[in-house]
Amino acid sequence: MREQRTNLFDKVPCRKMQIANPLYDVVFKHLMEDFEAAKLLISTILGREITVLAPLPQERTLDLEQRSFTVYRLDYAARIQKTDGGFEQVIIEIQKAKFAADIMRFRRYLGNQYQRKNNTFVVRMGGEEIKKPLPIVAIYFLGYRLDHMTAPVIKVARQSYDITTGERLFGEEEFIESLTHDAFIIQIPCLRPDRKTDVEQLLGLFDQRRATSGDEHILEIDEETYPEKYRALIRLLHRAASNTRIKDTMDAEDEILEEFANLERRIGRRDERIEEQDKALREKDRTLEEKDKALTEQSRALAEERRITEALRKRFRESQG
Repeated sequence: MREQRTNLFDKVPCRKMQIANPLYDVVFKHLMEDFEAAKLLISTILGREITVLAPLPQERTLDLEQRSFTVYRLDYAARIQKTDGGFEQVIIEIQKAKFAADIMRFRRYLGNQYQRKNNTFVVRMGGEEIKKPLPIVAIYFLGYRLDHMTAPVIKVARQSYDITTGERLFGEEEFIESLTHDAFIIQIPCLRPDRKTDVEQLLGLFDQRRATSGDEHILEIDEETYPEKYRALIRLLHRAASNTRIKDTMDAEDEILEEFANLERRIGRRDERIEEQDKALREKDRTLEEKDKALTEQSRALAEERRITEALRKRFRESQG
C-alpha cells in the first residue's frame, strides 16, 4: 500500500469562531470589566507597559421605556501607573456612527475630565500632601473614516520646540503635562487585513468586515491567526456572543443609533427647507430692491421731464412777452 504523504504547504484548517462585536458599547464594557483584558488592550494601544490600572466609573446610562434593561453610553476611564512610577489617566470614547455633534460631545467630555476634582494624584512635598492633576491620554475608536487621513491608528503626540531656534525640547514640565494631552485615533474602517504590528493584530478583533451575513452583532474570526496573548480576549468576546442580555442591549443600541440618524436626517431636511425659504426671501428682497430702484429711476426721470417742461414753458412765456 502506497504511503500517503502530507504536503507541508497544505493550508491548516481555519478555526472559525464567532465573537460579539466589540464596537458596541455593551460589548466593550463587558471586555473592559476584565482587568487583564483592559490592561492588555490599553498597554498595546499606548505601546508601553502598564504596572497598575485602576478603572474609574464614567459610564452614563439610559433607561429605555418598555425594556427591562439599561443601555450604556460608555465613557471608559482608568488611572494607570507607568514603569517609571508616573501616573496618567486614560479615557476611551467609542463612536460607532458619525453624527454632526460628535466633536462637540468629545470636547465636552474632555473638558469634564480636566475639571473633575478626583482626577488627581497626591505627592508629598515639604512634609505636606499636595494634589496634582493627572496627565490625560485620550483613545478614540471611530466606526467611520476621517475626512482626510487614512491611517488605521493615528498617534497625536505632544512635542515642544524652542520657537527661536526650532530645536526640540526634551523633558517634562508639569504645566505642559497638565494642560495638553496625547491622543490615539483608531479608524475601524481603515484597519488593514495584513495586521503587521501588535496593535493591528489586536484591533483585528474590531474589524467590521468580519461581520456575519445579516448580523452586525457577530464577527467571525480565525482564532489561529491571533497571537496566544490575545486568546483570552477572544474567549471573552466569544462568550459574550451568546449572552442574552448583551444581545438584547446591542439591539437597543441599534435602535438608538437609528433614532439619532432619523433625527439628524429630519434636522437636515428642516435646515434645507429653512435655507430654501431664506433663499426665496433673499430673492424676493432682491426683486423688491430692484423694483424700488426702478421706481426711483422712473421718479427721477419724471422729475427731470417736469423740470424740462417747466423750463420750456417759462422760455415760451418770456418769448411771448
